[in-house]
Amino acid sequence: MYQLYIANKNYSSWSMRPWLVLKAFNLPFQEIMIPFPAQRNTGTFKQDILAINPNGKVPVLVDEGLILWDSLAICEYLAEQNSDQALWPKDVKQRARARCISAEMHSGFSSLRNACGMNIRANLEDVGKHLWQDNAELRHDVARIEQIWSERPDMNGFLCGEFSIADAFYAPVVTRLMTYVLPVSKSTQQYMQTMMQHPAMKLWIDGALQEKAWVNYLEPYQQQTL
Repeated sequence: MYQLYIANKNYSSWSMRPWLVLKAFNLPFQEIMIPFPAQRNTGTFKQDILAINPNGKVPVLVDEGLILWDSLAICEYLAEQNSDQALWPKDVKQRARARCISAEMHSGFSSLRNACGMNIRANLEDVGKHLWQDNAELRHDVARIEQIWSERPDMNGFLCGEFSIADAFYAPVVTRLMTYVLPVSKSTQQYMQTMMQHPAMKLWIDGALQEKAWVNYLEPYQQQTL
């Protein structure tokens, strides 16, 4: 059985991606959470991760002694190991597109990442209004994401047909757009609702909402209220 090491579901966007793939395709795995410390440079998070992964980051997939520590590499490995399932789309053109847009997410959209950290529990609509007004690079990132989403083959469906790795890679963006209530098109909102109805997405979000941990360096916009 696979072992997947993750951090807090409320904050860890990179952990979310392979977790969703494992859940969506019913691949048996053991979830092992190593929570972020409440304050930076405290606790044993780094030591605990380094004991598993010399990269010192999450997520980490362990499979019979093999250690994988990059979200995209993890998902590629899962796709190869479970080739009977369509983790990547079966259609060759949609599969190529899914890989392109996943790689673009993997390496891009730094303005969105930096300005709008994932925080599923929070409602940061007022923050989002100011960010949207003042941050042209953020608006550019969101416009590109909306363009990608608008090109899905079925406006009622997922990015490349059925749910795939590509959707898992854009799942944290869905939560960011909701947290910060950024102004997006009806087509984008429709895709967001499609994602929010996926059973794996619901499970992750339910887990995030149940968490009580407060990580102060991942909460730049609000004071602790829990």
